[in-house]
Amino acid sequence: MLVVVSDTHSTDDPKLRGRTREAVEAAEVVVHAGDFYREPVLDAFERTADSLRAVFGNNDGAAIRDRLPEVRTVEFGGVRFSVTHRHRSGDTGLVMLARGRDADAVVCGHSHRPRFDDSTAVPIVNPGSHAQPRGNRPAHAEFEATAGGLDGRLVTPDGEAFERFRIER
Repeated sequence: MLVVVSDTHSTDDPKLRGRTREAVEAAEVVVHAGDFYREPVLDAFERTADSLRAVFGNNDGAAIRDRLPEVRTVEFGGVRFSVTHRHRSGDTGLVMLARGRDADAVVCGHSHRPRFDDSTAVPIVNPGSHAQPRGNRPAHAEFEATAGGLDGRLVTPDGEAFERFRIER
């Protein structure tokens, strides 16, 4: 399983609870789309996840920026993701980023609003924030490899899968 989280915004605790904690602990790969906020939170994610692939966000301090890239590519189940926290040019910029990296989909954070959008040329996944939803539903994303792609879902820390989707290879 691939698990995607973002926007933790904490000084010392990764704020993992319920299904989000279970998913991060069980995942083959965990992607964090930025805004850990402080370095102890990044350290905690590295200890909790077997394989963490993260980028820095606009609220991450210098110590995190020194350790993580702004953009990275992650492959899982034959699907290639471009991962970044945000793009100043919105969805168009995210799609261009993914195309420039020959990615099948793009993962971003920043808005704290969980969403899957396949109306663009490249699907966009934002897991929202598991820890600081800012008026949105707290969430993370989970992906399972299947024939021809990935089955995905947006899931609350309480375990409710409130949106399901598919990304083809």
